[in-house]
Amino acid sequence: MSISSQFPWGEVSRRRFLKSLGISCACAGAGVGSGGPVLAAAEADSGPIDCGPPPQAKPQHQTGGESFPPLPLPVTPLRRSEKKRPPSPPALIGKMALGPVRWLTKDGKRTMYRDWMTDPADVDTLLKWTNEKLGIHYRSNEVDFEHFSFDPRELPALLFAGHSAFQLSDEVRARLARYVADGGMILGDACCGWKDFAESFRSQMEAVFPGRPLRKMLREEPVFSSYYKLGALTYKKSDGSTFNEDPVLESIDFGCRSGVIFSPYDMTCGWDGHEHPRGTRLLIDQARQLGANLVTYLLGSFQLGRFLSTQKVYYESEAPSRDDFVFAQLIHEGDWDPDPSAVHNLLKHARDNSTMGVKFKRQNVQLKDPRTATYPLLYMTGHREFAWSAEDAGMLARYLKAGGLLLADACCGRISFDLAFRREIGKVFPGKSLERLPPDHPLYKCHYEIREVDYTPRVREDYGPLTSPELEGISLDGRLAVIYSKFDLGNGWEQFPHPYSYGLKDESAMEIGTNVLVYATTH
Repeated sequence: MSISSQFPWGEVSRRRFLKSLGISCACAGAGVGSGGPVLAAAEADSGPIDCGPPPQAKPQHQTGGESFPPLPLPVTPLRRSEKKRPPSPPALIGKMALGPVRWLTKDGKRTMYRDWMTDPADVDTLLKWTNEKLGIHYRSNEVDFEHFSFDPRELPALLFAGHSAFQLSDEVRARLARYVADGGMILGDACCGWKDFAESFRSQMEAVFPGRPLRKMLREEPVFSSYYKLGALTYKKSDGSTFNEDPVLESIDFGCRSGVIFSPYDMTCGWDGHEHPRGTRLLIDQARQLGANLVTYLLGSFQLGRFLSTQKVYYESEAPSRDDFVFAQLIHEGDWDPDPSAVHNLLKHARDNSTMGVKFKRQNVQLKDPRTATYPLLYMTGHREFAWSAEDAGMLARYLKAGGLLLADACCGRISFDLAFRREIGKVFPGKSLERLPPDHPLYKCHYEIREVDYTPRVREDYGPLTSPELEGISLDGRLAVIYSKFDLGNGWEQFPHPYSYGLKDESAMEIGTNVLVYATTH
């Protein structure tokens, strides 16, 4: 039984019901019931008890047919109507029951509500709208922590929405962490832009994912272009004034996908097509466009999330020898390891498709680690901004001048990392800049003969029919010391579709990666 079926709001509008009790829809909330009647009272940590009407009743599909009842009744054909149940579409988003039970009593009439119920039709209305716009067919569910399986195959996303603060048990936190690690997504929305819910959602997610705070999403992130190409959005304040700003969303990323996405300003009232003279919210049309992008992003990244939930290990069965080649990945202050299985896949491919007489090993290192100077190759990647200290830049310069090689790529082709890398490599070699490698550079023919490469659909969409390799580098005394790709390599090494990546396709990425390994061992 669904949660809503226990409380048949569909039989009478909650808005009308509350008004019949003489309670304003914009009142501040109610105390927690403790057995006896509790009158409605304003609380600093409570929001409105009602935002929107309940979902519309589902249409009753009936088929009329003639039937012949058994004798000895009259044999005159009779008409009867039978309810017909069409196949149920798959569930995509589950709205999670949040908040303590609260009771309102007036004139002897007592009714129950919880914070998550204040806008009961939000995600249902959004999915109906996106089903029509996108040509898809999905539905929403109402779920609670006690009965939910926490299996993303049952529900790929959970929506947490409300006004008031909430608390999650340790058991629920652990199960939510596993749910997201297995490919699920948590969506959060502070209904009416309510501060209590926003602060609570952030603190609870920090407890679920220690060391992974929510951070502001940048306009270049795929959720803002997955269906609609969104720029600055218009937000409306409680006084009726508006302001324009880049979409205000926060996220927690897991590899190349966002597993938690939160809006501190109201989206869900806009999904349902209504506004209120309170809080800060997106305008209705833009809230729905952003909602459509969230749905599209969820559908596009779900299988990637399932793929990333499995950890792949590269293993050499033979004992280590003096011929080990260490592929050292740099740890930096950004998201330094967004493609966990990429390096393992590349090393396996190079072992199986080259004649290099070495054993490959991966090692995660920091520039300050003295062992870094002993490794022939350093690799770094990421999506976001990072910065090296003067000490880090100096250590990297000494490593490269001593014969080391640095390979870097912008994960998913993100501009933030690209700009940061160009700036930071300028600290390492003042006065030098990255230059495009010519087509006849030895790197392109030291193992595979690379004249053309294949790019992902997003590259072709924004850059046109590009086919040439676009690696850049910095040379020292005629030797290539830095190799950089503004297009992603690691996604291709993972050999699994990354639908929102600006990068090289699998085969081209593997060929370039293998050539880099051969170049590093022979130069």
